Amino acid sequence: MSIAKRNLLIMWFCNFLVAASMTMVVPFISLYIETFGDFSDEYVQRWAGLVFGVTFISAFLFSPLWGKIGDKYGFKPILLITGFGIALSVFIMGIVSNVIGLFILRMFMGIVTGFIPTSIALISKQTPKSEAGKTLGTLQMGNVSGSLFGPLLGGLMADTFGFQYTFILTSIGVAIASTVVLFGIREIKQTEEELKNIKPHTSKDVIKLIFNRKLLIMVMLVALLIQIGNFSIQPLLALYVSDLTKATSVAFLSGMAFSATGFGNLLLTRQWGKLGDSIGFEKVLLILLVLASILIVPQAFVSELWQLVLLRFLYGMAVGGMLPCITAYIRLEAPLDMQGEVLGYNQSFRFLGNVIGPALGGFVAGFGGISSVFYVTGSLFLVGFVLLFVSLKHTEQKNLSESF
Repeated sequence: MSIAKRNLLIMWFCNFLVAASMTMVVPFISLYIETFGDFSDEYVQRWAGLVFGVTFISAFLFSPLWGKIGDKYGFKPILLITGFGIALSVFIMGIVSNVIGLFILRMFMGIVTGFIPTSIALISKQTPKSEAGKTLGTLQMGNVSGSLFGPLLGGLMADTFGFQYTFILTSIGVAIASTVVLFGIREIKQTEEELKNIKPHTSKDVIKLIFNRKLLIMVMLVALLIQIGNFSIQPLLALYVSDLTKATSVAFLSGMAFSATGFGNLLLTRQWGKLGDSIGFEKVLLILLVLASILIVPQAFVSELWQLVLLRFLYGMAVGGMLPCITAYIRLEAPLDMQGEVLGYNQSFRFLGNVIGPALGGFVAGFGGISSVFYVTGSLFLVGFVLLFVSLKHTEQKNLSESF
């Protein structure tokens, strides 16, 4: 087995472990906050958004830095720092006793977060451009598969053993994945001849490259909108599920609603990547934005839990292809020696969306109820479609005029 295939297999397994571990706790963040005291629904919703989003504020600031270090020193050290750092912070979350402590720990976790994005940069850099969509789609399946089982297992464990033990087991899962990386990954280094051909560049050069390629910056803006849409509802989904059912096992049922999206992801993620290899990733992204908008809005009208689960599954089939298509497009556009930092800036756009999304969702839910958040999300996907479509047409016309 080649080193590239071995790395892909190992990172698939590690991403599965990390995604499963991290999504064990996501569905019940709002429920965990309720255990700290007797709070109003408005208080819990507001802090759920803040606690969920603060991780991504610090991640937004540090992501390009990790990418720049990865370009210079390799991505394996970054995987180890982020992996063991996440494991430590999650472990302490299991013994915290107030919402402020949870808030601070989530903020610290954001500084060292990025295991899965760094793994994408590692695999992207070693992958030929012609196979970028298929390979990154395969890697995404590890993330998605873990995200499938994590919420279900986490919800079941939370209902059975309590929230604290679930946090501790989550940290163990992340630590195991980091240890596998330590002993299993062999990063492919560039040859001396390839290194000689690389021109030294600064962060200013990378930013200039991004802004000089209009479609590239637009794809990153679309990534921002996608994350705002996705994360506006996630912290509130457990509360939405509790309104739809009278069952006592709310954490488990919330996990099921989360996992339904993952099952949809798993079904088509690799196929969307392969289609992008054939017709262009930006075109596939346009299709997915329309589909996601159509499938997210009806979730506001459900009256039974099974209806929400079915719609989350269909919605997952669309959103599952977005990240591989965006990453593969950047793989085509960015020079290899800038790959990590460009992906880092893209990740910052996504983390910024992760910050804005929960805050926006909490704000909208506070005024119009949780169901109104679905309308906002659908609108954001349509805005992303319009921006990308106009930018794509402008780029095509510019290329056509330059050819004459």
